[in-house]
Amino acid sequence: MNLSDFDFDLPERLIATRPARPRSSARLMVVDGDGIADRVVTDLVDLLRPGDRLVLNDTKVIPARLVGERVRETRDGSGRARVELTLTEARPDGAWAALGKPQRKMRVGDRLEFDGLTGTVEGLGERVVVRFDATGDALDAAITRAGTMPLPPYIATKRAPDAADRDDYQTVWARHAGAVAAPTASLHFDRPLLEALRARGVAFTQVTLHVGAGTFLPVTVEDVTTHRMHAEWGEVTPEAAAAMADTKADGGRLIPVGTTALRLIETAAQGGPIAPFRGDTDIFIYPGFEFRAADGLMTNFHLPQSTLLMLVSALMGRDRMLAAYAHAVAQGYRFFSYGDASLLLP
Repeated sequence: MNLSDFDFDLPERLIATRPARPRSSARLMVVDGDGIADRVVTDLVDLLRPGDRLVLNDTKVIPARLVGERVRETRDGSGRARVELTLTEARPDGAWAALGKPQRKMRVGDRLEFDGLTGTVEGLGERVVVRFDATGDALDAAITRAGTMPLPPYIATKRAPDAADRDDYQTVWARHAGAVAAPTASLHFDRPLLEALRARGVAFTQVTLHVGAGTFLPVTVEDVTTHRMHAEWGEVTPEAAAAMADTKADGGRLIPVGTTALRLIETAAQGGPIAPFRGDTDIFIYPGFEFRAADGLMTNFHLPQSTLLMLVSALMGRDRMLAAYAHAVAQGYRFFSYGDASLLLP
């Protein structure tokens, strides 16, 4: 199974840099078996059945992009230079791991200043390790004040994050802070759509997977089976596991909203039935994977040669997904985080 097996041509013009407004007005490509239909997200009220259950990732994106100055004492006084951090992980010892720019010019001991938030570089390697002067709630408040939303690289290279992204790049049900990337399929839901789905008899279960910066890392090996996924922290509570098990037992469909929710519940079902889970998962889903939990998936359109394209190919079949993506390109669907959505029903 080669990386080139998951490639397709994507015109640059189809990469979305702003979301649809309202959220639920985005287009929805429905792949049901071998059939493809062009709908909109609000049509979920007709497409889902009473007794179906949507699984929602309730992680909350932190404003993890920090732009400020590196301060270094020199013989001539303090030397200053522009620096940028993207926070990626809160470490158990209270420090943060981050992607630095320019990381190669940083040194252990450098002081960093970001609009009232200050810290010190404690380590260098694949990530910069920074210990901020503030801790606890004060640190969270300082990051919220000083940071901007960590937009994906394919948006950030086209424009800077702004105030609108604080709402646009956050789900309406976000509650557990810790992600540095949004569960983007969930961005299509607004309050009126959720209420309409409840009235339809569709149930909801929330799980938590803190999406990490590794979600944007490319696959660098030709034999995809040798790729190693980044680990992300997640939790399926006993109550969530029981609700999902009840839906399956009653004949309802379990449909994760987003690949993050799908990866988490499949992790929780690796031993058989869906079970409570709390910890890191590095599950890699590619063709040949045996699904134990998900009966479908709502997801956005993914990068060529990405692990997420491999995941949807595992669910639907590679040839079917490449044909569906060719249809999406031909029909002008908007791709990636702020783009349109698909509903995949194998």
